[in-house]
Amino acid sequence: MELDNIECVSSSDGMDEDEIHQHHHSEFSSTKHRNGANNNNNILGPTAIAPATSVHELLECPVCTNSMYPPIHQCHNGHTLCSTCKTRVHNRCPTCRQELGDIRCLALEKVAESLELPCKYYSLGCPEIFPYYSKLKHETVCNFRPYSCPYAGSECSVVGDISFLVTHLRDDHKVDMHTGCTFNHRYVKSNPREVENATWMLTVFHCFGQYFCLHFEAFQLGMAPVYMAFLRFMGDENEARNYSYSLEVGGNGRKLIWEGTPRSVRDSHRKVRDSHDGLIIQRNMALFFSGGDRKELKLRVTGRIWKEQQNPDAGVCIPNLCS
Repeated sequence: MELDNIECVSSSDGMDEDEIHQHHHSEFSSTKHRNGANNNNNILGPTAIAPATSVHELLECPVCTNSMYPPIHQCHNGHTLCSTCKTRVHNRCPTCRQELGDIRCLALEKVAESLELPCKYYSLGCPEIFPYYSKLKHETVCNFRPYSCPYAGSECSVVGDISFLVTHLRDDHKVDMHTGCTFNHRYVKSNPREVENATWMLTVFHCFGQYFCLHFEAFQLGMAPVYMAFLRFMGDENEARNYSYSLEVGGNGRKLIWEGTPRSVRDSHRKVRDSHDGLIIQRNMALFFSGGDRKELKLRVTGRIWKEQQNPDAGVCIPNLCS
């Protein structure tokens, strides 16, 4: 995906002049999660439950240090390790270097099956305790699991809670940060017919006490080159359903309007894009909206975010627009 030399000219609430942002492909590099301890300490509450130390250590794989789940393997000397790491150590015991073979530690597997353990995100605030196998299923959807960085301009491996990711986006990715629930952006590209895949700089909005990410990019939809704009909510899906947004593009007396619900950042940027859940404009129409000789993209996208409030008397949702 081509990312360099793409300009985004944007204006937001209370801004009188356009701001021009230049995006360089090599500006940022992927980083690991740097707030592991800090992030945990920030949200570790008094109700957090620590696992029983002795049992936890008994089930800890000596290679990856994760808890072992059946099948649990052992060498002739009784040293154990998880099935994932068995292939990584080339069938050699990491403790005594003896050949592992196919010996299962059935006693330890029985111990594991009988346990009830806290969610692995207990240090992040999850108070739940589960039987061993139910724990695995829960952890894939636990609301306390860290979020992945929503930046789409490069592969970024950073994870953390929302407040950490907002700081990370601002300081490390230098994204546009705006306060308010209405926006007026102009996306510019000088040679649009030469670029089939491109991603413009992410914009983050803060309104209703929440954060939203506005994406805009070019890609091939079948054989047709298109542009797509969509909004993601920095939180879980059930919270995202409380909000709606609209996007509008127009020019030469015509306009297109999209209304929808923002997708959670739990869904990857690519998953949202590939589901076509947003405003999609064919390139020829985008250039028509840009005006002029249609050789340069100058597409203005306006929009707003609102919160749906439930009316207890009528049982319907009433839009709550921010001023």
